Amino acid sequence: MGIFGRKNTTETTETTADAVNPDLAALTGDYTIDPAHSTIGFVARHAMVTNVKGHFNDFTGSLHLDGADPARSTATIDVTMDSIDTGSADRDGHLKGSDFFKTDEFPAMTFRSTAAQALGGDDYRITGDLSILGVTKSLTIDLEFNGAATDPFGNERVGFEGKAEILRSEWGLTWNAALETGGVLVSDKIKLNFDISAIKNA
Repeated sequence: MGIFGRKNTTETTETTADAVNPDLAALTGDYTIDPAHSTIGFVARHAMVTNVKGHFNDFTGSLHLDGADPARSTATIDVTMDSIDTGSADRDGHLKGSDFFKTDEFPAMTFRSTAAQALGGDDYRITGDLSILGVTKSLTIDLEFNGAATDPFGNERVGFEGKAEILRSEWGLTWNAALETGGVLVSDKIKLNFDISAIKNA
């Protein structure tokens, strides 16, 4: 993950360097994702002309960061599918129903990492198993480390931004409707975005 590529510069003062280059050993450990300051979202193309954005309001997750060996870092996320929020109650109800997520039968979406890779600088890549509707497929997420800080309440935090793309049909999400002008109502390609703040466990 991205904390392991942060480098100092000759122009940076010691105080600033301490702020943006925390000791790697100090960052090693287990973290809990803070849902109040994190976002798990998605973007879908609608009617071939615009994007619909949404997110999930209820999720939990954890990170293990390994400063000595970034490849040993791991991540887990559990999302409550009934918490989907696109800003439209009617659309959310459709997404929760039998055409899409079938939340009564499949209440959770899960991600379990299987590999982590340093790409250089603050850029990292994490690969894992994404499970939706009882179907598990591999997902690769590109990550950028946003920094580490101690908040006013004494919590040691790390932050990451991530992005990925999936074809929803690969997870059995195949519902669609044809448009009179050609094309379909909902894109197969879905963009995923993650903005994660995690607190180091005591």
